Amino acid sequence: MAQDGQQKAAHPQVVAGNEAVLGRYAFEDTRDFEDAARGFLGSSDGVITGEQGRTVWDLDAYAFLDQDCPETVNPSLWRQGRLVARHGLFEVTEGIYQVRGFDLSNMTVVEGDRGVLVIDPLISAETAAAALALYRAHRGERPVTGVLYTHSHADHFGGVKGVISDEEVAAGVPVIAPQGFLAHAVSENVYAGTAMARRAAYMYGAALPKGERGQVGAGLGQTTSTGSVGLIPPTVTITRTGQTETVDGIRLVFQLTPGTEAPAELNIHFPDRAALCMAENATHNLHNLLTLRGAEVRDPRVWARYLTQALELFLAGTDVAFASHHWPVWGRERVREFLSEQRDTYAYLHDQTLRLLNEGLTGAEIAEQLQLPPALERAWHTHGYYGSVSHNAKAVYQRYLGWFDGNPAHLWEHPPVAAAERYVEYMGGAERVLKRAQEALAEGDFRWVAQVVNHVLFADPDNAEARALQADALEQLGYGSENGTWRNFFLTGALELRHGPVGTPTRALAPDLLAALTLDQLFDALAIRVDGPRSWDKDITVRWQVTGGKRITMRLHNGVLVHSTGTGALDGEPDVELTLTEADLRATLLGLLPPAELAQRATVTGDLAKLAELMGCLSEPDPDFAIVTP
Repeated sequence: MAQDGQQKAAHPQVVAGNEAVLGRYAFEDTRDFEDAARGFLGSSDGVITGEQGRTVWDLDAYAFLDQDCPETVNPSLWRQGRLVARHGLFEVTEGIYQVRGFDLSNMTVVEGDRGVLVIDPLISAETAAAALALYRAHRGERPVTGVLYTHSHADHFGGVKGVISDEEVAAGVPVIAPQGFLAHAVSENVYAGTAMARRAAYMYGAALPKGERGQVGAGLGQTTSTGSVGLIPPTVTITRTGQTETVDGIRLVFQLTPGTEAPAELNIHFPDRAALCMAENATHNLHNLLTLRGAEVRDPRVWARYLTQALELFLAGTDVAFASHHWPVWGRERVREFLSEQRDTYAYLHDQTLRLLNEGLTGAEIAEQLQLPPALERAWHTHGYYGSVSHNAKAVYQRYLGWFDGNPAHLWEHPPVAAAERYVEYMGGAERVLKRAQEALAEGDFRWVAQVVNHVLFADPDNAEARALQADALEQLGYGSENGTWRNFFLTGALELRHGPVGTPTRALAPDLLAALTLDQLFDALAIRVDGPRSWDKDITVRWQVTGGKRITMRLHNGVLVHSTGTGALDGEPDVELTLTEADLRATLLGLLPPAELAQRATVTGDLAKLAELMGCLSEPDPDFAIVTP
């Protein structure tokens, strides 16, 4: 074994497996490369920077993908990385342009009578501004006359302040989004945002070096930018399929698709351009039904049905289909084939998982057995570069049956550390386990090494030999993975075992997202932070009277923080009552205005110390929690 801390070469079994991929798929088919290059108008060089010159996006970081595929990367993933890393301004059809490769997602620019409608302004203000500047360099200084968010994920709205300001929106520039957008956009990043962001560090491999032994992309896009995330709330809401809006002379016909790739999402038809925007519902990969960073399980059944509906509604008037990731598909017959195969993929995963779970198979068993039909597997755009058949099948199982597989032996298992200690003892101690694991590693049984050595790590996280061996196994699993996010998870795990935690390089919980929370959501977010055991014996009631607004009562009792705006059970005598502005209430709940300073800004009746006591029962989430060790 090479010296601890060093990356290794690809194991002969990984090399052989990657070579076999070259003979399994149609690498001679170059249509995707032709489509990805079609309409290219130009690009920028160098890096996009933020505050103090910090790099938030490097346009040339993936130039190494122009080389032949090395032994340490699955050739199918290398092919996808080469396609996705292409950056610049592209003409989709007359009057519709996309900036690709400036972030994880694409920004689409549609020309109107006076200016442009911007669709999905990337993650960061810096990358969105650079994308708009590139468009204007080639097409002229047209103003932004509208913004449209296709759905509620941050890579489709976070850069909005790089293309438009709050003042312009207040002056009448519309911001369009699907029904439910704002609630889902902010809640996803607040309620479980810390855990999601930490896991996203693994999913996108932000801390990995870019290169043949590191990060080569994430399948859906290369990685996430790290600039300023913002949000301007929508001013126009799309509430039904068939709803038509005209922005700056651009006619848009909408299809609502809730519960597909996002809880709030829509597709857009441009009848005057014969163009169809599929948001993130049909892209050039198998998408996630349950993203590895964590989210609500998506519904492949309705996803498939909405793709059928899109074909029925729009195909007759569509000559090009594009999305907020990847490259377009041109020609009506190719659009039909593309959307139909995407539809069949999600429907197959749903139906076959249900068939097998009704035959008694567990999620893990279904994931190991299920594979796509040959006709679908031959289509490059169904490959699992971002989602995978394996973890999507488990997601379908979870959606219907939950975490429990029905085996009573799994109903009350020991937690990881306690179980690991017992496993290692039963197997004869760490030294014996690691000796056997070394033999398995030499034989190329990396999955088993990772599974077994994980027990040693959780029983003894400081065991240097176990850390090194586990890192080697995870690294080889990454080298052979076709899935970009699996590769990033494996290699980030290896990186942290060798060099320590990388933390959370990218965090989406920005001030604009916090400001967009309703008061109900803000109180709910506070309740999630209550340290239950520490507050079991507390009984504190605080009443807030918002100046010119509602009265809100909150009570901490039995380790639970509840709130109410009604005149019911929480309307007893409060320990303290405060009359204040909504801005000061928000600042207090966010911890920006301490109780001592609040006393100078609010009218206080009762014991203000009770508020401090309640706030003292809140815990702080840990953005750097351990993943590959206990």
